[in-house]
Amino acid sequence: MRINKYLANLGVDSRRAIDKLIDEGKILVNGSVALSGMKVDENDEIIINGKNINKKSQNKKVYFMLNKPQKVLSAVKDDRGRKLVTDLIDTDERIFPIGRLDYDTEGLIILTNDGDIYNRVIHPRGEVFKTYYVEIQGSISMTSLNKIKKGIELDGKMTLPAKAKIISSTSNNTTLNVSIKEGRNRQIRRMFESVGHKVTFLKRISIGNLILDEKLKIGGYRPLKKSEINYLYSL
Repeated sequence: MRINKYLANLGVDSRRAIDKLIDEGKILVNGSVALSGMKVDENDEIIINGKNINKKSQNKKVYFMLNKPQKVLSAVKDDRGRKLVTDLIDTDERIFPIGRLDYDTEGLIILTNDGDIYNRVIHPRGEVFKTYYVEIQGSISMTSLNKIKKGIELDGKMTLPAKAKIISSTSNNTTLNVSIKEGRNRQIRRMFESVGHKVTFLKRISIGNLILDEKLKIGGYRPLKKSEINYLYSL
């Protein structure tokens, strides 16, 4: 894997920032200055500013399920000083979130220091549905709901087919479970806005067969069970 992508997957920094470090000669691979575009893997010794950061230098692999609150950023750093998902978990390991939840969205997110798991969930062999509990303003028509299911054009590109099931509906409010395979920026909110409904609450409740633990309070977390880790590896 290209070094910038590999290190970004480990949560070191963005690809652009890593490219800059490479250009400045601050990254060593197996004792030599790293070159832009070079291929690396877990067997290579990668040192940045004197610190070995590759996976084999880490003490252990860790996996956490977090019930993300609203107003918390799904990232490992932020130049605006906002609270991060990594701030909520007490661990000595360098962890990073698998994928993202919007700043104002709560619910299930996985954090780990395992780049293999990251790749399987983000780029799975079989596409994985992520399911959300959604509250919207007003009563949605079946015509609008079918548009959501078939695909909505966002930024000139159609969304993939979705699953949507109404849980309850009144003239003022509708609650649904919605499952999508993609993760575009504010995708569910924008899909419903396109058919005239504002999303008032959004919570991710599952990633494939991995379900948010109901015992976890907002902001709470726990290590993944062995069976849950095995499931993610099966993707």
